[in-house]
Amino acid sequence: MSWWWWEALHRWRRRRVLARRAIPDDLWARNQQRFPFLAQPLPEDEARLRELTSLFLDAKQFSGAKGFQVTDEVAIAVASQACLPVLNLGLSWYDGFVDIVIHGGELTTRRRHMDDDGVVHEFDDVFAGEAMAEGGPITLSWQDVCMAGASGEWAYSVVIHEMAHVLDMRNGLLDGAPALGSSMAHARWQSILSSAFGQLCSQVDADQPTAMDPYGSDSPDEFFAVACESFFVTPGWMQEAYPALYGELQGFFQQDPASHA
Repeated sequence: MSWWWWEALHRWRRRRVLARRAIPDDLWARNQQRFPFLAQPLPEDEARLRELTSLFLDAKQFSGAKGFQVTDEVAIAVASQACLPVLNLGLSWYDGFVDIVIHGGELTTRRRHMDDDGVVHEFDDVFAGEAMAEGGPITLSWQDVCMAGASGEWAYSVVIHEMAHVLDMRNGLLDGAPALGSSMAHARWQSILSSAFGQLCSQVDADQPTAMDPYGSDSPDEFFAVACESFFVTPGWMQEAYPALYGELQGFFQQDPASHA
């Protein structure tokens, strides 16, 4: 079949999904008010984010854990924040997973760790979300998803954080660098990321205030995820504190949130 036929079929399917998954105006307005960092400067950008949210809802499978009910409000809150990073990249960046599992409260799991002396320690780890490799589910705490609105000034969005891990793992590695298309671009990215990572680690070690979550000092991959939160939630702070890193993220995401924050 010819290329134009496939394009026509794709557009027809897209229109069908958007009609079937249309988000009511009042629900979208409440969501945007709840998470103000989602606001877009141009009507066409706002419309594209809303459409991507509908397409994401159609492509992914939401489920609640331990009796938690995934309402339209819950699903749209997660989907809209997930779509913000790929607003100009496209949903194909999220093709590697389907399932999203949401817990009502914080998440806990039993961990095992061997210290330098070879002693194995077991402990309960408490966390807000997790992105599994190789197509595994995205797990989120609804309690923490909601904190993105209330705690936005602290550069927090567990959804954006876990989606950043998904972008990071797209090239098969969890190393703080998404697929960038060329070795030169990857080398520049690693240089800028390493410098900013060192800056954050030094600030955390000196117990100084930071423009992003100190958790980012844990590892390069966590730094990338935390940096993405800061880029979208508190872009002005990030641009001032990490101008080179902000510019690199601006180029990758093809967005400039500081210009309309």
